[in-house]
Amino acid sequence: MINSMTGFGRAVRTLDGFDIQVELRSVNSRYLDLNIKLQRSYSFAEDRVRALLQKRFSRGKLDVYVSVGDKNDGNVDITLNEGLLKAYMDAFARMHRDFGLRNDLTGSSAARLPDVITVNRAETDPEQLTADICRVLDEAADSFAAMRAAEGKALADDVSGRLDAIEALVSKVEERSPQTVEEYRVRLEKKLAKVLEDRNIDEARIITEAAIFADRVDVSEETVRLRSHIAQARGLLEKGGPVGRRLDFIAQEMNREVNTTGSKCSDLELTQAVVEMKALLEKIREQIANIE
Repeated sequence: MINSMTGFGRAVRTLDGFDIQVELRSVNSRYLDLNIKLQRSYSFAEDRVRALLQKRFSRGKLDVYVSVGDKNDGNVDITLNEGLLKAYMDAFARMHRDFGLRNDLTGSSAARLPDVITVNRAETDPEQLTADICRVLDEAADSFAAMRAAEGKALADDVSGRLDAIEALVSKVEERSPQTVEEYRVRLEKKLAKVLEDRNIDEARIITEAAIFADRVDVSEETVRLRSHIAQARGLLEKGGPVGRRLDFIAQEMNREVNTTGSKCSDLELTQAVVEMKALLEKIREQIANIE
């Protein structure tokens, strides 16, 4: 299966009293670049999150958003420091008595005084919460992978179609190239006949010149290698997996052979075929840049 490097996945679950939400977003990257955003109080789960994603994905700039909300209100313990509160109250009473300041201490204002009320939460089991986060992460990764696979299939189909078009142009070049040699021989013979007029034409010279021309414009090696590269690219598309970098290398090799073919072409029809192949290869390389 061919996968794209761009995608989105999301999952939300409530597990063991925690609301857990995970979102995955990715764009193209030469390697796997993970950017994990997780609340500091739950950072103990980051290594497991990273390891899970590294196991499932190999390329792409992947932004991971993990949100954890604690619903365990029953695990909260509120402690009133009665001695400290009494000391504050005595201090406020003295300020009123000795300095005439209004004693406006209320329950809500007293609760805001330093250390009067202490809120303690029961300790979270990091192993259990990490397992729960990874469970939700797996669900988000499943939807994320499904989207990348769907887009990857579309990319593979597009690349395959363009490879077919290039192969058809290769056949056209192979068919047309020998004709250009015969046409050159005929043009050469006519030119010599016009120059020499009544004198005899040296047929051996014509044959020699035609042979030199044929050697100069021979593209058989290039077309054989092009067909080999096309076959390799198709094999990788059928094999699937993280083949993007290998496909990019093959596309570069194909481009090199097409350029060499173009440098040997002196015929308009062949030149047009080479231009079309270059345009198709450019599109293929654009698509391959999105493949994992």
